[in-house]
Amino acid sequence: MLAGDFNGLKLYKVPVPEKRVKKDGTVRDPKKIGKIHCPVFSADGTRVVGFMLRMPDIAGMIKQPDRFLAFDAIGVDGDVMVAKEDRAAFDAAAAKRLGIDLDTCIIWTGMDVRTVSGKRVGFCADADFNPRTGAVKAFLLTEGGASNALVGHREMPASMLKGYKDGAMIVADDVLSLEFSGGAAAKAAEASVKAAAKASEVGAKAKAQAKKGAAALDEHGSKALDKGSKALGKQLGKTKGMFGAFVSEYKKAAGTPPSKKK
Repeated sequence: MLAGDFNGLKLYKVPVPEKRVKKDGTVRDPKKIGKIHCPVFSADGTRVVGFMLRMPDIAGMIKQPDRFLAFDAIGVDGDVMVAKEDRAAFDAAAAKRLGIDLDTCIIWTGMDVRTVSGKRVGFCADADFNPRTGAVKAFLLTEGGASNALVGHREMPASMLKGYKDGAMIVADDVLSLEFSGGAAAKAAEASVKAAAKASEVGAKAKAQAKKGAAALDEHGSKALDKGSKALGKQLGKTKGMFGAFVSEYKKAAGTPPSKKK
């Protein structure tokens, strides 16, 4: 699971059992606490220990400082993310329980990346980690927005991380030899090669079947466009339930049993 998947998700607090049901018998809704954003990594950088939580402004004007939220204190209640235990979930109490020093923990995402020899790699865009243990599997490194769109990103195994120095993530020199995932340019090139191969294959028959091919394109192409439009409509409709889908994937990845309907 990517740490970036949590970015922007709202966190709620579930009422204590004795206050969960209102006097009229209806279930009280969880109360919003804040929004999850930057992932926080252990001092050695190889484990996600929590996230920074952006708190709402007081009276819409006075900003509150971010709070640290322990990763293992995040749970799911229905279709919302909740803090399992209020006191042990946040800040110093959470750090003490986890046995970590928050002052030595690191936020990798957005940080510049350099090799041991000093060569610039780009910056850390995200981290793929185990939702049960917090252990990082790989870091996603990118050169920047435009570059990422064209050539994609590098997926660096956590074993290539060497440490932190002068505001940068230090990685093994071998990272520069890692292949990019493939962005628009790579996909376009691949499509071009396939198209050229296909053209060469059918080139000899093209003239003889020109009229037949044009008719087929008109008939089947129109159907394909209509089918594509419907598929797009369904896909756009899914955006309304994106958070529900995320919760489902989170439960599956973290091994959380499905919640019972209230």
